[in-house]
Amino acid sequence: METDILVIGTGEYVTGFVGGAAANSDKSAGVVALVLFDLRSRGKVNQISLCGQDGKRFPGIRHHFAEQISSRYQGIDVSVHTFPDDNEYNPQAYQMAIEKMKPGSGVIIVTPDDTHFDIAMTAISHKMHVLVAKPLVKTLEEHEKLIEAGKEHNVLVVVEMHKRFDPMYSDARDRARSYGDFSYMNSYMSQPRSQLNTFGKWAGRSSDISYYLNSHHIDLLEWMIGDRARPIQVSALAATGVAQKKLGIDTEDTITLTVKWENIESGNLGISIHTASWIAPKSDVHSQQRFFYMGHQGELQIDQAHRGYATATVLGGYASINPLFMKYEPSDGKFAGQGTYGYQSFERFVDAVGSINQGKAEPRDFDKILPTAGGTIQTTAILETGRLSLDNGGLPIEIQYSSQELLKASKK
Repeated sequence: METDILVIGTGEYVTGFVGGAAANSDKSAGVVALVLFDLRSRGKVNQISLCGQDGKRFPGIRHHFAEQISSRYQGIDVSVHTFPDDNEYNPQAYQMAIEKMKPGSGVIIVTPDDTHFDIAMTAISHKMHVLVAKPLVKTLEEHEKLIEAGKEHNVLVVVEMHKRFDPMYSDARDRARSYGDFSYMNSYMSQPRSQLNTFGKWAGRSSDISYYLNSHHIDLLEWMIGDRARPIQVSALAATGVAQKKLGIDTEDTITLTVKWENIESGNLGISIHTASWIAPKSDVHSQQRFFYMGHQGELQIDQAHRGYATATVLGGYASINPLFMKYEPSDGKFAGQGTYGYQSFERFVDAVGSINQGKAEPRDFDKILPTAGGTIQTTAILETGRLSLDNGGLPIEIQYSSQELLKASKK
């Protein structure tokens, strides 16, 4: 059963189109739109709609799609419905776009973090299934409201945590479950400071680098141990200077969260440290990504950015490459990225929506299969509490519980 899809957001991750040209990053052809165009060619997606605020961007985006996608891959149709009109600027265009969609359609939200809640609630209230770019929202209060709204309208609410589909990360998750009580994790993730130009309209205003990048590995840890341990305290520290000078706004360069965990059955304590930065220099990869995990009975580590695969070209120089996330190189003239984890993150959502719409499954059936709102609440708790700690000079902030159920971050 083909599913109609509306994408809200027209930035780099969706289109690869930034500042009137192809993005100067590893996503110059985008991710979301490319995957949906291919899913349509495979008969899984029907109508594709794209919504932004500034309709004047759409002629450039269409040209970009033709140049970067349809001319590069055989058999890819890049036609798309767009909202608002090409000569219109409308920050509320998503409301009109959602009203044009049929109940049961899928809505993919890739917009600044502080807009996720209102857009997702609008889509859910129109009985549409929702996939939201991480983080789902910035507060537990909003997160819990989305869970309840999804139940009320019997729709799927998922966070786009694509690292869950990375074969190395999913294997690490399964191995870690045999390593006994959680003891320690250290994660690091960065992007080059050139990305601050891409993120300049929202960086430090609507969100920070911890919400944007730390969310990946915090979610991974929740996926690993969330049914066996719970976060009970968070403290945060930040480094500043580069982003403030570059953007002229008061935002952090690098944020580190330190989280105290309690193993539920034994009461033993564990700690995790998560660092994210967006001031890294240009290097052999677009994003440094690695973590170390230790349980009472074993440990593991992954350098996700370096998998022993490198290239060097006259124009591009030396680079470590990762076609496991997205394979952009054509194979015999055709797009061949269907097996990548960047692709799988969206295909699994589309497949789940199709199954629900056909009556073969219920939204709750995917709580242990996909990163649903119900299965990612610890991540939001940690991110919000980290922000509270930063705003209170790095003081440790407790996370409060009622029995085993998460209630809210303490705002004392």
